[in-house]
Amino acid sequence: MEAFELNAEKRTAKGRAENRRLRKSGRVPAIIYGGKGEPVMLTLEHNDLNHHLDNEAFFSHIIKIKVAGGDTEEAVLRALQRHPARPFIEHADFLRVVAGETLRMSVPLHFAGEDECPGVTDEEGVIQHNMNEVEIECLPRNLPEYIEVDCAKMQLHDSIHLSELVLPEGVEIVELMGDEDERTDRTVVSVQLPRAAIELEAADEAEAEAAAAEAAEEAEGEEGADGEGEEGDSEASDDDSKDDEDK
Repeated sequence: MEAFELNAEKRTAKGRAENRRLRKSGRVPAIIYGGKGEPVMLTLEHNDLNHHLDNEAFFSHIIKIKVAGGDTEEAVLRALQRHPARPFIEHADFLRVVAGETLRMSVPLHFAGEDECPGVTDEEGVIQHNMNEVEIECLPRNLPEYIEVDCAKMQLHDSIHLSELVLPEGVEIVELMGDEDERTDRTVVSVQLPRAAIELEAADEAEAEAAAAEAAEEAEGEEGADGEGEEGDSEASDDDSKDDEDK
């Protein structure tokens, strides 16, 4: 796993005005909490943090935070607050990592073999991602950078569920923990027909149903006409019989 390090400084002042001042000076207000220590308010250099965020692995790695004049703490990124309109980070939360204590993290899913699966290459299907990350529980030393999803053998209409993922040793999926009735075995990825093909198939089915209904109506009409002819013939025959009797 790649090592990530951040240099931080402690801060004591609170409030919106102080946070605005820090942001204008190129710093990001942050906090580290959890584990066996007290929460500590920090500031980070904005550009340094932003540079690390370009790497997907940063979100699921143990980060070493070097506090000026203090100790180096190990933590994971727990929450990130961004400006709603501008490319600025407004606040970051870090959770301390304690050796021997499990932690819960969301790690990304990496999909492999999508371009070679039979459902795409032979059956003109498309890969549909239902999940892009999954929440796991493990010890810090077992924390994976990502979990790979092997799609290479998927046929059209095949799907892969959480319970089918191959997990590293010591890693559990949170949604599959607990009693059986509490588990949620969600679909991770599937191979489906593209929307255009589905719409065309539905249109063909509707057209076929309409043609069948029209043919049925025509058949009923012909049967009705035949019945009226037979009834007329019967009445004419009865009239002829009566004429013969009168004679």
